[in-house]
Amino acid sequence: MFTISRRSLLSNGPSVVLATLMLGGTPVVVCAPGQRQAKWQPANPKASLSPVPAAGAKKNIPQKSKEKEKFPPPGPLEGATKTELHTVAPGESLPSLALHYLPQTCYLTRAELEAAIQQANAGKIGKYLKPGTQLTIPGIFAEPLVEHSVPVPKDFETRGIYLTGYMAGSDKGLDLIRRWREAGGNTIVFDVKDFDGLVNVPFEHPLAPQGKHVPIRNLPKLIRYVHSLGLHAIIRIAIFRDETLVTSHNELAVQSRRTGHAWRENGKLVWTDPSQPKVQDYNLALARMAANSGADEIQFDYVRFPAEGDQKDARFAYEAAHPDWARTDVIRKFVARAYSELHPLGVLFSLDVFGVMAWQRTVDLEHTGQDIPGIARSCDVLSPMIYPSHFFGMEGYAHPGDAPEHFISESMQRFAEITTDSKVVLRPWLQAFAWHTKTYSEAYLRTQVSAAKGQGGIGFLFWNARNDYSKLFPAMAEMRAAHGRFFRGDEVHASPAKVSASLAP
Repeated sequence: MFTISRRSLLSNGPSVVLATLMLGGTPVVVCAPGQRQAKWQPANPKASLSPVPAAGAKKNIPQKSKEKEKFPPPGPLEGATKTELHTVAPGESLPSLALHYLPQTCYLTRAELEAAIQQANAGKIGKYLKPGTQLTIPGIFAEPLVEHSVPVPKDFETRGIYLTGYMAGSDKGLDLIRRWREAGGNTIVFDVKDFDGLVNVPFEHPLAPQGKHVPIRNLPKLIRYVHSLGLHAIIRIAIFRDETLVTSHNELAVQSRRTGHAWRENGKLVWTDPSQPKVQDYNLALARMAANSGADEIQFDYVRFPAEGDQKDARFAYEAAHPDWARTDVIRKFVARAYSELHPLGVLFSLDVFGVMAWQRTVDLEHTGQDIPGIARSCDVLSPMIYPSHFFGMEGYAHPGDAPEHFISESMQRFAEITTDSKVVLRPWLQAFAWHTKTYSEAYLRTQVSAAKGQGGIGFLFWNARNDYSKLFPAMAEMRAAHGRFFRGDEVHASPAKVSASLAP
């Protein structure tokens, strides 16, 4: 028996053997940081980061550090490992070999594993791999990697950015995650399933896409890296808009009253039927898998009915099974079920909702089914997508994208009013893109954060579909220097005992 700390420091140096252990009669070694570990001191990461305040506790504003905190580039994760012999097949190369074994090893990038393979096979590897050669593959995890959620109170003040699944699973994504942590961020949101329906992680389920390459080949491993940097890991799942699922399973799509076939929203086949039990079960199974892989928070997007297209032609399963229900009943009951299934797993549960729902217009409510006061009672965090550029024709503004202070403030104030009784935390999605916005700048980003905080928002998440945060990084530096004006400075490391009360249903 032995214990390996799951919170490791990282480096970009080669792995070193700290100890040889016996696991079931098999020699294993510890894959650990190399010589660059000294870049991040002290050795105990908890000593260098402020704890998360317990719910209701007094919030302390961190003092400005004298130097920008530096985190080493991705390097081998700590854990019990072993070696494996591989016989080179015709056509194999070192890069293809490293790509194949990467998910099974403690290495985070292919380049690191290539270097480790070369080091472990000195004299055996030339310009090309010779078929039949036996190579030693180092750093194979001795047992499947298990990662656990790091609990935080639901009023944890996030400072987050969004990454696509492909970005999060790439070397570039790992570097972006590290740089965001250095910039003062404490949260990363990334897709396990976006509205295209492609699942970005290995997932065994009858309805899951088959035969597709996934960009995140070992989800617990990625989350462990996120945790090692002191970041809150949020997994985003697009729920009822799922182009892949309705293409392969037309019977799970919204149905057309006129044709008897799958209904299309403005000509596009993209919507599953939110009231189909099989659709709900599939998405909840994916969410449970993500929670059990170490995610700290599960975030649902597209938890609604289609809002566009020929609404009178759309037919849903609930209309026959529960003729007395409305769309709001379907969404409210699904959200309550999700909360009851996910919360016992130790994760926070959050929902993305349309920013316009703050206005409680009847037409929006009838189409989407997003009854905000109702669903707010069955989630920890509500994240309204209040991108100023998306408020078309609202409040008399010809160019709403250039009125961030008004639309952020007005939206947050309205959401606060209609969710008062729910005790839900309001954490907005903010705009990190220039679409329909002539004034997009670093000041534009700071204005959004300030306006949201001024109306009771707790933390923020920035969205850019291309993951281009070039203006956000300098804006973040200025916000950090403002000593609590934009955020109080919560960090992830917390004692589970201090936050258990906030996780209770």
